[in-house]
Amino acid sequence: MTSPPVLRLGVDVGGTNTDAVLLDKSARSVVASAKHPTTPDVTLGIQHAVEDVLNQVPYPTNVQAISIGTTHFVNALIERDSRRLDRVAVIRLCGPFTRGTPPFVGFPPDLRSLLEGPCFLVSGGLQIDGSEIAPVQPSEIESACREIVQTGIRVVVVSAVFAPIDFVIKQEEQVASIVRKALKHVVIVCSKEVAHIGLLERENAAILNASLVRYARKTVSGFQRAARALGLRCPVFITSNDGMLLSCTEAARLPIRTFSSGPTNSMRGAAFLASLGSDISKQSALVVDIGGTTTDIGMLLFVAWFPVLFSSYDLQRPSGFPRQAAAHHELCGVLLNFSMPHVTSIGLGGGSHVRQDPGTNKVTVGPTSVGHTITSQALVFNGPTLTATDIAVAAGRASVGDSSRVADINPAVVEGAQRSIKRMLQNTLDAMKTSAGEVPIYLVGGGSILAPDELQGVSRVHRFPHYDVANAISGIIDSFEDTSSTPVSEVRKTVEARAINRAVSAGADPHHVKIVESEVIPIAYTSGRCRFYVKAAGEWNGVPILDHIEIDDTDNNCASSPGEINQGTYDDFCTLGDHTRDQVADVLSYIPNVRDNQWFLSVTDLEWIADGCYVLGCGGGGSPLHTLLELKEMARAGSVIRVVDLASMSSDAVVGWGGGMGSPEVLMGNGFGWEDIMRRVQNYGHSLGHEKKIAKPDALCALEIGGTNGMINMITGSDKNYNVPIIDGDFMQVFMRHNDYDGLTSLKLTQTTPNVFDPSSRGLNLLPSAISSGDGNIVVGSTLSEHFDGAFTHSSQIMTSAKRDTDADAIMRAACVEMGTHVGMAIKPLKAKDLQTMMIANTVSLSWRIGRAIMLARKQSNIGDIGRIIVDAVGGSGSAKVLFSGKITDVRRRLYKGHTIGEVVVTALSTDEDYPNNSKEFMGMLVIPFKNENLYAEHISEDGKTTVKAAVPDLIALLDAQNGSALGTQEYKYGLRVVVIGITGAPQWTGTPRGMETGGPGAFGFHDIPYVPLGVYSPPKSVIDEFGHRN
Repeated sequence: MTSPPVLRLGVDVGGTNTDAVLLDKSARSVVASAKHPTTPDVTLGIQHAVEDVLNQVPYPTNVQAISIGTTHFVNALIERDSRRLDRVAVIRLCGPFTRGTPPFVGFPPDLRSLLEGPCFLVSGGLQIDGSEIAPVQPSEIESACREIVQTGIRVVVVSAVFAPIDFVIKQEEQVASIVRKALKHVVIVCSKEVAHIGLLERENAAILNASLVRYARKTVSGFQRAARALGLRCPVFITSNDGMLLSCTEAARLPIRTFSSGPTNSMRGAAFLASLGSDISKQSALVVDIGGTTTDIGMLLFVAWFPVLFSSYDLQRPSGFPRQAAAHHELCGVLLNFSMPHVTSIGLGGGSHVRQDPGTNKVTVGPTSVGHTITSQALVFNGPTLTATDIAVAAGRASVGDSSRVADINPAVVEGAQRSIKRMLQNTLDAMKTSAGEVPIYLVGGGSILAPDELQGVSRVHRFPHYDVANAISGIIDSFEDTSSTPVSEVRKTVEARAINRAVSAGADPHHVKIVESEVIPIAYTSGRCRFYVKAAGEWNGVPILDHIEIDDTDNNCASSPGEINQGTYDDFCTLGDHTRDQVADVLSYIPNVRDNQWFLSVTDLEWIADGCYVLGCGGGGSPLHTLLELKEMARAGSVIRVVDLASMSSDAVVGWGGGMGSPEVLMGNGFGWEDIMRRVQNYGHSLGHEKKIAKPDALCALEIGGTNGMINMITGSDKNYNVPIIDGDFMQVFMRHNDYDGLTSLKLTQTTPNVFDPSSRGLNLLPSAISSGDGNIVVGSTLSEHFDGAFTHSSQIMTSAKRDTDADAIMRAACVEMGTHVGMAIKPLKAKDLQTMMIANTVSLSWRIGRAIMLARKQSNIGDIGRIIVDAVGGSGSAKVLFSGKITDVRRRLYKGHTIGEVVVTALSTDEDYPNNSKEFMGMLVIPFKNENLYAEHISEDGKTTVKAAVPDLIALLDAQNGSALGTQEYKYGLRVVVIGITGAPQWTGTPRGMETGGPGAFGFHDIPYVPLGVYSPPKSVIDEFGHRN
């Protein structure tokens, strides 16, 4: 007698339909499926769909597990539904760090007003090496609890600096225990359980998660009740963002992990269907899910040794797990860093409108669509609208509806629409690939009839009749490890073993659990430190799990019917490139606030300056985003930030300057005490050639305009701190970070213009200087002597001399490592009269003009011409040029002496790549070596001829051709469409022998690369000069 099969049931709750599929585990086949409209009470729709498939089989009681994919929780955030969202209190363990960027900074105003509760910045947090910034003070936590209880808030987030690497001290857990004792009925979310390294992004994810926990408890409990009502006693799982399964308990605790389960279901289902075929290629594949309105495209990873669904699964298959998105991404306008699948969506679906331009006869498809009304709107369904489905029927690709209704469509329209669909798919598929090689695609979704059988860059098009969810349990480890005394490979094995153990503890079959992601990331500017990100997964072991969810039935803040939702559409409320509602509606009419020769910065000004600073960073310098968030927070609170021209300062005015130096990974976790740094340097040593203690400078100037250092002094100079203006200029402009001393820090002080104009080569314009780690550790340098070994500690002291400016640089960098690998730095104050020759003038204005140009191009839908627009903004074609445009086709990088060294290859788009920003002006390819920033650009023609188009000290920047944003070297990846611009360097570098010696190609080791000026330098125009008379 044949034993009944073991069944697994998958359910996907969509905005329009709820689908259910029943799988036979032993036969590896789909045995039943059903589609029902999604109901306002979602649990009822689930019951209908599940009941339908169970009625199709004679042995429904053999269902081993149910997995459900749902958009319940992300919809609550998108819709800003206060019935389903809780206000959140936050306890941040940070010591003296991060004070300028409190919790909820950067949230869209409407979401912030809905979720923001009391916030407490208290003692605690870790350094990047795992040591404590400060210990937890229980009295501070108890005091916070007393305040929280007064507000009636029921949800608390605990976040600590570098909490994900805290395996020993466990500060977040310690604080959670104190809160739990003081507040008996409060939900507590520890940030380390939600997301990865990066304080603000991790804390943001924890806040969103916490706001949904109580609603999630009721919702997943409703799912369990729906299963019980149908007589099913099997476990209920929820599909997670990365294709794993969550128990109901885990989903109720971490609802944020279900936000992207819809696209993940499509990819996991495609992987299962691929496993049923014997002719599926053994490589990663792109899944193309074509629906009624949009097409979602994601990459399935190939892992040769991973058994995905069943123990008998062929080991040479795609893993079934989607490639994850970049470390940082946005959702509902909030910057996050938890796992989400890398999915690109385009406006192509069965209901997409098809139009022909009467002037050009060009046929376009989408992005608008008739959506769910296709059965009444499309021509084949006796409707009035020409849709993509009508084209498929007219072309003989599908037999849907009444084909006679489309028999008379102009063949040119049918052919043009098919070409448009093909181009849309090819361009998006190419952008999702990670190399130029061909890959197979798996077509799923009702709209798959639209896709052609052959696509450029695609080895084979596979069509599947079903899609489904799959089953796996995961364990994830994200940590920093010391590799100085143990080979990286051995440390990696240890971390991977921890991940496997975690997966087994979660319910994975120990015989089939494997590593599906394992990444080692060297920590820049440090020795013997790496970050490990490892994910293990395996088939569920089939053992029933205890999955009881406690619900607070006395709560009235959640919706009274937890399953009832309003159907909403996904909306990325705000993106990194977008500006907040403070942005003026009309860019052209905006006039900066200039009064009495002072420019008072608004939020709009700050946003434009930040965009411009990132462009001028030339791939390096780090994104100014976190600095911008702090400055915007200050501006909205009424702080005054002023900019002045150098000409307005008296010749004897004292100008302070400085910035940040060290590992960007530290900045991901904390900030530092800028207000303290400047005071320290100006109260030590012999300044300005005679003994003088300086209470504060008369003004501040940026060390460099590129990246975050272009704005950091604005915090120090605001009326909240020094209340002094920022000079419109900087001491670098050409963004140079180079290293000859073991790569222990990011910034070379000798490559600044004050040092260029010091003929002594002894750093007389750099000393005294000071660095601070922000937690009370200060190193101060004065006149230097010959011996500097051991000349510094973590306490304040004076360093003695050395013969060369490079020695001063080496000491500062070595101290930087000892103090946590990132510090704030203040350098010898200078007199305004000296800046006339040293300083590169009006670079704050230059950043503003670049940012304004980017915003103008966005608002005028003119991003396709972004290169020319920026060239015009920085002085015209005589001083700047569009060097190239195309797509990135190769990126090679490695860490050498603390600096990222690599090459990015940009290849001109072919004439058949009908991409919106495609320029036929360029051919061949452009190769750009970078060492943290772009160093030179060499064109290679189609016949192999090479020509250097630009080189340092001229500026070379890559822009994202889709939105005009600058790209850092860490963001270079295959398939990105980019525009490359070059800007002539300032004469402080190009006009002096010492400037070229210090900042030319030879200074970076490229002695065979000649420097030929890109053009004639055009001094940036002062915003104060232009707009001063208009106020």
